Amino acid sequence: MQRLPSGAEPTLAPAPAVAPADAARIAAFCAELRDQRRSSPHTVANYGRDLERLAGLAAGLASPLTLDAIQGHHIRRFAATLHGGGLSGRSIARLLSSWRGFYRWFAARGGPGANPVEGVRAPKSPKRLPKVLSPDEAQRLLDGDDPGAGDNADPRLLCRDKAMFELFYSSGLRRAELTGLNLDCLADLAGGEVRVLGKRSKPRIVPVGSAAKAAIEAWLAVRGELAAPDEPALFVSRLGRRLSDAMVGVRLDQRARRLGLEVHVHPHMLRHSFASHVLQSSGDLRAVQEMLGHASIASTQVYTHLDFQHLAKVYDAAHPRAKRK
Repeated sequence: MQRLPSGAEPTLAPAPAVAPADAARIAAFCAELRDQRRSSPHTVANYGRDLERLAGLAAGLASPLTLDAIQGHHIRRFAATLHGGGLSGRSIARLLSSWRGFYRWFAARGGPGANPVEGVRAPKSPKRLPKVLSPDEAQRLLDGDDPGAGDNADPRLLCRDKAMFELFYSSGLRRAELTGLNLDCLADLAGGEVRVLGKRSKPRIVPVGSAAKAAIEAWLAVRGELAAPDEPALFVSRLGRRLSDAMVGVRLDQRARRLGLEVHVHPHMLRHSFASHVLQSSGDLRAVQEMLGHASIASTQVYTHLDFQHLAKVYDAAHPRAKRK
């Protein structure tokens, strides 16, 4: 079977219909994630899709199974099938993590005592470092004179976009954290910081730079012309309601293209760029971990590899003994 490029998602045949009993179990698990564990809507949706895929794989066997009948050898078979179809090891690892968490929950509610996913590992994939903008590219994106295009030339929307993207880069926010901001954050912003709700509704306070503060003040001067009277969101759409996560990504990519950046720029790239540039300047890994809201320092350490890549390029270009003859 032909292997897809690394990281590419395969196009799979439609999965068999999920058994009603399994659909009810998945719905109950997702409801607990949403209502008791306070997981984000994005996380809940991902768990739901992952478990529906598992139920579909089980229903598609020659002798169809429901989730309570799956055993370890079935999980290994499913992982091998997905990998053979081109799914990356990283994606399979995420699926296994979702399935493992579900069966732990299921066991506590009368399901199988033995977790069939325990001990099953995903195929190894090459580690991919996050893509970041260079400091010059970030400055070009944020300081460039963006004329907009068509309906996107509304100066109020361009003003809003600049405020959003300055805040992304200034504070390393996640997209949902930014779109979740309300006007009640303005008192904190005036003091040079912002309080956000991160993953699992965990609050944290991050600093806001002067450029972002100035851009937000400019946006607030025109926000009232767009926002509905009862809308609490800091950033609103042309219709006056809270801006969606998807539209933030669209607007950022459009701005980057108009300003001539030759890479696809997405909101998380600004978060990666924030972390990498602050770490390069300060060397303070713990401070970057705190600002990003990472539960584990291991998640933050990836940016040390980016920093080393930068130093290695400088070394290769400058050291006499590193230059090739």
